[in-house]
Amino acid sequence: MDLSCSEVTRTTQVFVAGSGAVSPAGWGTEPLWNAWCEKRVVATTELLRPGWANPMQTRPVPPPPGRSSVAAHPRLRRSSPISQYAAAAAVEALGADRTRVNAGNFRLGIILCVMSGCVNYSRRFYDETLKSPETASPLVFPETVFNAPASHIAALIGTRAINYTLVGDPGTFLQGLALAADWLLADKVDGVVVIGAEEMDWLTADAFRLFSRGMVTSEGAGALYLKREVESDGAVALIAITDPQIFVKTQSRAVAANRMRNQVPTSALPTILFDSQQNLAALDAAESAAWRDWSGERVSIKELLGEGLMAAAAWQCVLATQALKQKRFQVANVSVVGCNEQAIGAQFQRVG
Repeated sequence: MDLSCSEVTRTTQVFVAGSGAVSPAGWGTEPLWNAWCEKRVVATTELLRPGWANPMQTRPVPPPPGRSSVAAHPRLRRSSPISQYAAAAAVEALGADRTRVNAGNFRLGIILCVMSGCVNYSRRFYDETLKSPETASPLVFPETVFNAPASHIAALIGTRAINYTLVGDPGTFLQGLALAADWLLADKVDGVVVIGAEEMDWLTADAFRLFSRGMVTSEGAGALYLKREVESDGAVALIAITDPQIFVKTQSRAVAANRMRNQVPTSALPTILFDSQQNLAALDAAESAAWRDWSGERVSIKELLGEGLMAAAAWQCVLATQALKQKRFQVANVSVVGCNEQAIGAQFQRVG
């Protein structure tokens, strides 16, 4: 990816045309927005781990309010939850443009960003194989691969344009936005939907419990739909994506977070910060130190919805763009200090 922070900063030709979300707060961007506005901490749910008497506390996505056309599509009837979440968020973000894509006269790119990915079916496949190899179902295997959700979304929407799946820690969602901007500025596509999604399983909940007993894992998806043209007053532009500051032996998590912070452009306009903190001192320390001089309003959505990994980074961006569209602020900064890979930031601004 050769789209650096400075290159994005020099242009306001990439705009957010729509957003979508599925979260523990509910299905759609509105429940996510309301959870933040109400400062509502979503209640936890017990998740059993085989062989354990005490369950783990998680925040899953609630059942959908009704049977949607997305779930009824043949490609999604037996798909894993992550595909359902990602598809619903993508369709909401696209809005009316889904018809244009289906008609075949609009080049829609898809970028799916995941960390754990299709862990439900992966666990089920290996469980069946270990227990009884001769009866393990080969039908499960296609749903275990990382790019299965992106494939389902392309079939659902009817696009044949470029389609990528990026695997990494939560900061990868912002890399997905930078890649989408690169595609748009190079005229490879007419629009790009960037999705971050995760699904719940005892495997991931237990794995993160090993690093932090206080972490509450969650699931869901978020999506931003990017285009090059402004369609209305008060449009939201993608102003900057910082360089990814990688956690390596010569660059600690704290140094990486601070370098990311210094690359986020300063603005004299009313600005809000959406960070990735979750009220866990050890995990939040690097990001907290990097933004210690921040005096404006800030939102830590993970404190309300839990650690949604890639989905949580997408929720941060969805809320940032919604705050601007609602004219609550002129500029929104997003800060993601990932689990094990990178610190990266973004800036959006309302124009017009």
